[in-house]
Amino acid sequence: MRTRISARNFLALTLTATLALTAMAAVSARQERSLALASSKLTIDGSSNLHEWSATTTDVRITQAKLGVSLSDANFLEAIVKPGAFEAFEIAVPVATLKSGKDTLDKNMYKALKSPEVANVTFRATKLQAGATAGTLRLTGLLKIATVQKEVTFDVTAQLAGALLTIKGTVPILMTDYGIEPPKAMLGMLKTDPKVSVTFVTVLTVPPAANF
Repeated sequence: MRTRISARNFLALTLTATLALTAMAAVSARQERSLALASSKLTIDGSSNLHEWSATTTDVRITQAKLGVSLSDANFLEAIVKPGAFEAFEIAVPVATLKSGKDTLDKNMYKALKSPEVANVTFRATKLQAGATAGTLRLTGLLKIATVQKEVTFDVTAQLAGALLTIKGTVPILMTDYGIEPPKAMLGMLKTDPKVSVTFVTVLTVPPAANF
């Protein structure tokens, strides 16, 4: 039995198919630009009147990550700093995963960071610009520690190898800027310097288009 399709129905089917293909292409394009976290490490270094200290975590979670350019771009590091290329990037670091190797120091650190009431330290990037030298980028974003959020700007290095993008950087922080009282111990004999530095190494990847 042969089914006849009217010109009106044919146009409707054609339009539906075109819209479906367009939607699929748009989803595929969005997925291709999506970043995934391959690995990450964050370290906080500080000092006191008695000794230096350090706390580290590899539990760095990406809550948003999206680029308007492809990592396969030959001129990726040039393209990424152009307007519209950097769409979204936000990370969260669970405070409870930071470990110094010393229980007393960890407890004081968690208390100073208002954990568990405030579960994460977060950073949301707002601007990415070319750095002063080749291979460096100037990153600006909103850093929230405890209950205070402030804008910070710092330099990062970016190295592209295949589909992997490695970003490294160090952010100097003054605890008191975030309403944090520098931890004390031993009945006040140990006093922590309010100046600390946060160093991170993050490796990002884009899943191959063949996986979609």
